[in-house]
Amino acid sequence: MMVPPSAPKTPTPRTAHGETVVDEWFYLRDRENPATIPYLEAENAYTDAIMPPAGDLRQRLYDEMISRIQENDSTVPWQFGDYEYYSRTERGRQYPIHCRRVIGSEREEILLDCNELAAGYNYFSLAFHVVSADGRLLAYATDTDGSEVYTLRFRNLKTGESIQGEISGVYYSADWAADSATFFFTTLDDTKRPYRLWRVRAGSDPAPVLVYEEPDGRFNVSIRRTRSGRYLLLTVDSHASSEIRYLEAETPEGEFRLIDARRDDIEYFVEHHEDRFYIRTNEGGRNFRLLRAPAADPSPAKRVEVIPHRTDVALERVDAFENHLLLIERADALPRIRVVNLSDEADHVVTLDQPVYTIHPEHNAEYQTTRFRFAYSSPIEPRSVFDYDMNTRERELKKRDAVLGGFDTNNYATERIFATAPDGVRVPISLAYRKDARREGPGPLYLYGYGAYGIITEPSFSSERISLLDPGVIFAIAHIRGSGDLGRIWYDDGRRFRKKNTFTDFIACAEHLIAQGYTSPDRLAISGGSAGGLLIGAALNARPDLFRAAVAYVPFVDVVNTMLDPNLPLTVTEYDEWGNPNERAAYEYIRSYAPYENVERKAYPDILATAGLNDPRVPYWEPAKWIAKLRDCNAGGSVILLKTNMGAGHGGPSGRYKRLAEKAFEYAFILPRLAPDASEPRPAE
Repeated sequence: MMVPPSAPKTPTPRTAHGETVVDEWFYLRDRENPATIPYLEAENAYTDAIMPPAGDLRQRLYDEMISRIQENDSTVPWQFGDYEYYSRTERGRQYPIHCRRVIGSEREEILLDCNELAAGYNYFSLAFHVVSADGRLLAYATDTDGSEVYTLRFRNLKTGESIQGEISGVYYSADWAADSATFFFTTLDDTKRPYRLWRVRAGSDPAPVLVYEEPDGRFNVSIRRTRSGRYLLLTVDSHASSEIRYLEAETPEGEFRLIDARRDDIEYFVEHHEDRFYIRTNEGGRNFRLLRAPAADPSPAKRVEVIPHRTDVALERVDAFENHLLLIERADALPRIRVVNLSDEADHVVTLDQPVYTIHPEHNAEYQTTRFRFAYSSPIEPRSVFDYDMNTRERELKKRDAVLGGFDTNNYATERIFATAPDGVRVPISLAYRKDARREGPGPLYLYGYGAYGIITEPSFSSERISLLDPGVIFAIAHIRGSGDLGRIWYDDGRRFRKKNTFTDFIACAEHLIAQGYTSPDRLAISGGSAGGLLIGAALNARPDLFRAAVAYVPFVDVVNTMLDPNLPLTVTEYDEWGNPNERAAYEYIRSYAPYENVERKAYPDILATAGLNDPRVPYWEPAKWIAKLRDCNAGGSVILLKTNMGAGHGGPSGRYKRLAEKAFEYAFILPRLAPDASEPRPAE
């Protein structure tokens, strides 16, 4: 067998709070170090050499995944002004084509062909494409190296010509004013934090005007226009607090007015309706409550409570239409839609079917409508798009994603079970499996987790996941603390000085699945990415005996070193999530669980980690250092692999076919370890 790479050791001391720690692979942070790139390339070569025995399996998995998708496809058109907009894909092409047509017409107008924009680049990403309300101008921003630093451009849609003037350093948030000529956008500082809001007249000579700059490194800046079109909302927020300013969209050169100044651990969000603002806030209740205030004077004294705080229900989102409020709530780790008729304040809940599912609002650009569009899916049901009439309560199916190759949802099942954490808290687990492959006794199981930032881990459908389910692998999601799966309280109980709850919840889920006979340690694999990669690293350090294999995508594993460096992207903004290690108590707590710091001489299971050389969120050196240390300390004979995408960022390679190839690679690593028979071709159904 090929000898695995060994990164040279160059001891570098780190001193903090009187403690000196020697980091033998610190130098990998430096791309210019003569050992760095050769080491990454050697790891890639080793990974390629180890994986060839599964080469045929990888190709078969990729072919399976391709065979299930509708390669020539389009989204459901959505209305905005005089046009309906949609995106479509063409067979053999990596990227979508964004289009529109006049309502009632069949004549297509191509706004952006991302395949043409991506020509000549190994990577391509579109941050946004926003059409002005009069339909005349298009603003769009692109990235061609995975750094998430975008370049803003404008196009005249009447002539099809590009408008002179490009603006670099742009981020995801942007929108038009009511005059359809003034455009607002954000730019990044040296740590890649969106900290400035600018205003520019598209196609005019004057330079952009700085509207707002946020000096506090914990806070990000964003902009959006309300659905009513009346206001622009400037939001400044961290992981724990926010403040919002508003400006009438018809006066883009006016002054933004503050609604509430920021306060620690208080978040609020604003939606406009007619002469009032609806304010969703966690002041007075961590799961949020809803207030109403006059738009002319939204000061605290003028506010009226509309929906009180509920400990068992989280209020996640509020959408305002001309005659209705649409609320997204979450209870028992499942979302639900509640509709409020503003004429009489009567409300009702939209009924849904599966015991495990997810819903997402779709494009709902129109304010004067009784219809709300949402997408629904479950782990065994493909994504379906519905239009829901908020008056008649009728639901119209607009599209169900095609899954080719004989897929039948009736062949699969979902379950919701609960594990008990060490402190007695019940932790939900969502399961999906093929009915005829489910057997009595332990079987292969793939457990996924994330558990950070209050992000919700949705139990949604994935057509490529069928390549796991059909060979008999159970797919499971651990809805652990640190996520928003059970509301804001659930998130609070898994961050900062409660972060270890995330890890013990995940281990408890694995132990419960074993105890209940779903799987066994020799048939259990785990996966997670980014902050979920931190979870995987912590679980492997605590209980390496519990797992057969692990996949960590761009894992955030070098937590102490990264959080001690305020010059790195995201460090200061993340203090509210992990704590500030410049404070001794936070340093000691993070140090006690950080995966890289706590790798020890013990037997680890098989591990695959990925990295992106241009990743601005989790720098490539974090997984590189982690893998080097794991391999140096590993007391067993397991396979430990690192795959670095040398031309991509946090999300891995771009393009739908490249992403499927990446997923096939992952499954080709997992399946032979969980279900060895999967390497044999299955007969066609």
